[in-house]
Amino acid sequence: MTCAKRHVPCRPGAGCCARPGSRRAPSARPACWAPRPPPRPPGRPRPPTATTPRSCSSGGPIWWEGGTGRAGVCSAVVVGDALYLVDLGAAALHNLRPAGLLGPGEGKNDLGHLRAVFLTHLHSDHVADYPTLLLHGTSGGGLGLPERPVHVYGPGDRGALPGVFPAGRPVPDPVNPANPTPGTAAMTRSLVAAFATDFNDRLFDTNSPDVTTRVRAHDIAPPDGAAPGGAVPRLRAPIDVYEDDRVRVTATLVDHGQMFPSFGFRFDTDDGSVVFSGDTTVSPNLVDLAGGCDVLVHEVIDQAWVEESIAGLPVPDETKEGYVNHMIGAHTTSDQVGKVARDAGARRLVLNHFVPGGLPDGRWRRAGRGFDGALTVGRDLMEIGVGRRKR
Repeated sequence: MTCAKRHVPCRPGAGCCARPGSRRAPSARPACWAPRPPPRPPGRPRPPTATTPRSCSSGGPIWWEGGTGRAGVCSAVVVGDALYLVDLGAAALHNLRPAGLLGPGEGKNDLGHLRAVFLTHLHSDHVADYPTLLLHGTSGGGLGLPERPVHVYGPGDRGALPGVFPAGRPVPDPVNPANPTPGTAAMTRSLVAAFATDFNDRLFDTNSPDVTTRVRAHDIAPPDGAAPGGAVPRLRAPIDVYEDDRVRVTATLVDHGQMFPSFGFRFDTDDGSVVFSGDTTVSPNLVDLAGGCDVLVHEVIDQAWVEESIAGLPVPDETKEGYVNHMIGAHTTSDQVGKVARDAGARRLVLNHFVPGGLPDGRWRRAGRGFDGALTVGRDLMEIGVGRRKR
C-alpha cells in the first residue's frame, strides 16, 4: 500500500519524540526533551503494525581472523509493511533476503517497501554497501516506488579536514582537494556519476528506472555551535529528521572522535521506540535521545584488546598511550555501555558493531554489568520485537 508521508526539515532544536508511558528519563535531561508520538493523517485510522528491529548485520570494519562471520553493520526497523535501514556496511545487503526483508516481486531485488535509509556517519564501514543499494536496487526496478522514492539521510559536508594524528606527523595532501569532505547528498551525486555507464545501460537497454527518480538524498545539518575539531555540545533538543504515518525519526550528535558530524537515531512508533547509537564514545546526547527507549542498539569495543594490540607496536610508550586514548575516545567500551543503557533507562540493550569481531559472546556479556535490563549480544539476522504483545 502507498501511505501518506510528511517529511520534516533537518533542523536543529526542534521537538523531541519519546514513546508515551516510557521509563522515566534521567533528571539531567534538558526539559525540552518531551514525548511526542508519530503523526496520524487526519481522518485516517492507523493500520495495525508491529515494530521489529532486525540486525541485517552486526560486524565491524575488519575482516577478522577467526571472526564470527558477521557482515558489515546494518540494522533494519520494520513497522508493518514499511522498512527503514540504518547504515549500510560491507556485504550487509546480501542479508536482506535471508532476513526476510525483500518483497515478493519476482526477477528483482524488491525494495518497494523501503521508505528511508539513515547513515550515522560517513566512515566506509557504515556506507560501503550504499553503492550496492543504488546499483542492485534499481537494476531490477525494485528500489522504492515511482510515487515514493527512498529518502536517504546522513551527515552533510563538515567543511574542514580532520587534524593529523599523531601530532607532528607531516600533513598529507588531501584526496579530492576540490571537495575533500562531501556530505551525503554530494556523495550520492558522485556515486551516480561514477556508475553512470551501468545506470544508463540499464535505463536504455532494460527499462530499469532512473536512479535519480528513486532516491532522494538529504544532508542533516548539525546544530548551531557544533563544529569539527571542537567538543560536541550538549543539545537542548533532538534534531527532527523524518516522519511518516509509521515512524518519527530524530537524531542527536554523538562523539566519534574526529569523524564529525556523527549521529545517533531514534525511531518512535505506536509500538515503542528503538535507538541506534552509531559510533560514539560515552555521549550525554545519546543518553538524552535514548531516554526510556524500549531497545538501545549500541556499538561496543573491548578495551583490553585495544591495549594488547597497541602494546606490540614499535613506537614509544607515550605514542602507544596516545593510540589507546584515540581509540577509546571514539568508541564505547564493554565496561561503559551498560551504564549508558542504565542512565538512559533503556529496557533492552543490544550490542552490535563489535571490535574486535572474533571474541566469544561470553566476553561481550560482561557489558551487562551495571545494567538491570535485558542484554542481547547481536547476531546477523537477529529479530527483536518492540513493545508489549497485542491481544
